[in-house]
Amino acid sequence: MIALALFSLWIVFNGKLTWEVVLFGLVISLGLAWFVRRFVATRLTAAVQWRMVRHFPGYLRYAWLLIKEITLANFAVMRLILTDSHVVVPKLAIFKTRLETRAARVVLADCITLTPGTITVNLNGDEYLVHCLDESMEDGLHDSAFERRLIKMEQSWAQEEHNEPA
Repeated sequence: MIALALFSLWIVFNGKLTWEVVLFGLVISLGLAWFVRRFVATRLTAAVQWRMVRHFPGYLRYAWLLIKEITLANFAVMRLILTDSHVVVPKLAIFKTRLETRAARVVLADCITLTPGTITVNLNGDEYLVHCLDESMEDGLHDSAFERRLIKMEQSWAQEEHNEPA
C-alpha cells in the first residue's frame, strides 16, 4: 500500500512517463516501502494500511473543513484589524472537549493553533487553554465543527476496532 502511494506520487511529480521513470520509480518505491515497514513504522501492517485507505475520504473532509475555517477566521481577524470601531479584547479561554483519544485531542489543538486568531497554549487531558485574539472568538471553541467531526471519526475508529477479529 505504501509502495503504491509512493509510486503514484513519483509518477505525478515526475511529469513524464517513460519506461526508465517507471522502472526507477518502482525500485525506489518498493525500497522505501520496505524501509518504512521495517525500521520506521513497524506496526504499520497491511490491515492498518487498509484502514487508513478506508478512512481517507473522512480525512479529506476534515482537511476541507480546516481550510474553510482558516479562511473564515482570516476574514474575522482582518475585520478586527481594519475596523477602528471595534476594541480588541484578548482572552485566555479554558474549555473541555468530549474527545476520547489523545490523537484526536492533539489534532484539535493543532487545528485551533492553525486557525488565525487562536493559539492552543496548553493541553492537559481533556482541558484546553487557548489564547483568543478577541473574546468573541471564544464562542467558536465550545462544540466546534472540528470537535464534532473528530468525534464522528473517533466513533468510526472505535466501531472498526470493535468489529475486527482478535
